[in-house]
Amino acid sequence: MTNTNAFLAALERGPLVVDGAMGTQLYERGVFINRSLEEVCLRNPSLVQQIHEDYIAAGADLIETHTFAANRLKLAKHGLEDKLVELNRAAVQIARRCADRGKVLVGGAIGPTGAVPGVISDAELERVRDAFKEQAAILADGGVDVFVLETFRLLSELRLAVQAVQAVSSLPIIAQVAFDGEERTSEGADPEQVFTLLRDLGVDVIGANCVEGPHQLFSVAEKMVGRGIPIAIQPNAGYPKIQEGRHIYMATPEYFGVYARRFFKLGVSLVGGCCGTSPEHIRRIVGAARMMGGGRVEARSEVSVVSTPDRERYEGVEPTPTAEKTGLGAAIARVYHDRVKAKEPVPVGPESFVVSVEVNPPNGLDPSKALAAARLLREGGVNVVNIADGPRASVRMSNQALGLLIQRELDMEVILHVCCRDRNLLGLQSDLLADHVLGLHNLVIITGDPPKMGDYPHATPVFDVDSVGLLRIADNFNHGRDLAGKKMDPTRFLCACGAEPAALDYDREIRRLEQKREAGAEFIMTQPVYDPEILHRFIRDTRHLDMPILVGLLPLASHRNAEFLHNEVPGMQIPQDIRDRMQKVDRGPAARAEGVRIAQEALLGVVDDVVGAYIMPPFGRYSLALDILTCVGYTRPESQDKAS
Repeated sequence: MTNTNAFLAALERGPLVVDGAMGTQLYERGVFINRSLEEVCLRNPSLVQQIHEDYIAAGADLIETHTFAANRLKLAKHGLEDKLVELNRAAVQIARRCADRGKVLVGGAIGPTGAVPGVISDAELERVRDAFKEQAAILADGGVDVFVLETFRLLSELRLAVQAVQAVSSLPIIAQVAFDGEERTSEGADPEQVFTLLRDLGVDVIGANCVEGPHQLFSVAEKMVGRGIPIAIQPNAGYPKIQEGRHIYMATPEYFGVYARRFFKLGVSLVGGCCGTSPEHIRRIVGAARMMGGGRVEARSEVSVVSTPDRERYEGVEPTPTAEKTGLGAAIARVYHDRVKAKEPVPVGPESFVVSVEVNPPNGLDPSKALAAARLLREGGVNVVNIADGPRASVRMSNQALGLLIQRELDMEVILHVCCRDRNLLGLQSDLLADHVLGLHNLVIITGDPPKMGDYPHATPVFDVDSVGLLRIADNFNHGRDLAGKKMDPTRFLCACGAEPAALDYDREIRRLEQKREAGAEFIMTQPVYDPEILHRFIRDTRHLDMPILVGLLPLASHRNAEFLHNEVPGMQIPQDIRDRMQKVDRGPAARAEGVRIAQEALLGVVDDVVGAYIMPPFGRYSLALDILTCVGYTRPESQDKAS
């Protein structure tokens, strides 16, 4: 058995050649795809062994175990979850036996589960994590030299896989992403962003595999090499075409050899093949590797990996300071500097407290009630109203339209929620540009509720990016470049992000908030919190981010409302004593008054540490927001209009 450091030692000596496809080779050799291909390790192990031996004979330095889809979740679809341990062990034994005879390395192949981490429950997420840990432990115990995590289209799942492998083994990790034709992951990350994430996760080799062919992955490789971490590239043999009922991959071995030389000259450290490649494709790669000082591990001389100078990159302009972007930005910056961070406390009042109240679009054509609510709030001294983007996955008037009406008719700033659910990368960027031209510069970036929560559970969710990715897009615009890096006139978006101080996975929430800060978020708008201890913990644990906070307040309307929020809404925790207080008053005016008092207590408990409040009046009772604000020096307007 090879030394566990053999892979890294070989990598230091020169470029390595990885084997090619297993699945398409099995298909070409008569295995039908109407059942698990990984099961062949048990049904016909000699066929798997023969393919490994053919790649070794072609000159591959590293062969991968036939375990790409051998995790518990994938096997369960074929009724094979009870064969998990037996199948993975058999695959490693076959590869290890071939490798030891051929004096090559073994990579433990791990592919995606098919789950989408951003839209599954915490329990399902834990099952995905456990599936990766379980498979990695079996492969490590069997004697692989390195893990090969490949064909991940979701960075969120790849992150989960990397962390799971690291939790059970100290073996090196090769992590490879499958980009689309636009060089983006399914979440919209480009090669530079993928590199940064995987580097920060501590993987040993970063790369890409699959997709259309060598030409596209050469462009990806250009964006990754020369940055301090070895790069791996394993393209498909072009894009498959159907000919007489069979999938035929059109990139010839000769074509692969040409690109292999280009990859190695560029500075790529590992080159192999993915779908449609054969031992002949690998033989051509081996020839290119030897030209660059590579070749079989035991025969290699001491050479360094060829590298290229850093590519010239366009650097964006410096963004407009927060205080100069919008009136809201100026107010937040002033209050944060003069009161929250000041050594001598400043009395809290309308001049030293920022307030945003949520006013949502109508579910029809008449915006008059929303306009009346905004007018009432403006008269009460509220700085800005924020407008949700299809809240709870419901169909409503565009928040862009309502925001434009409020700004034009009332001369009042708005904050638009922008969620990632309904528009792809093109639509999101187009809408942001439109928002800016229309003067809607205040944004709160959120991922958004999945459609299954609303009236249209079968609507297609997009989620090309999550909130972090969309913040990066807006931040790129502020730096004078689009997502592709093309120059443009810089925007002046003021970007907020959401946070759940009472999140069940609190550590993850803080990590996500750090990512949002890095991606360009300038201030925080929290979900409602009723427990002062939770709020104080959150403020303490986010102090290092140096971000102004608008604390979320949702005045409880009744005992039933309190129980619903506590039991049914993720991220909401209402202490028992608060629910007991609401139970005593039950419902009606007394309950609403008690809800206001509870919100005021929460606000006063943190008022010195936040720049202001983000108030969500229940059931359109906007006057409750003004009632809450009386505790921080606001007075009710003389007008008694009710927008409820």
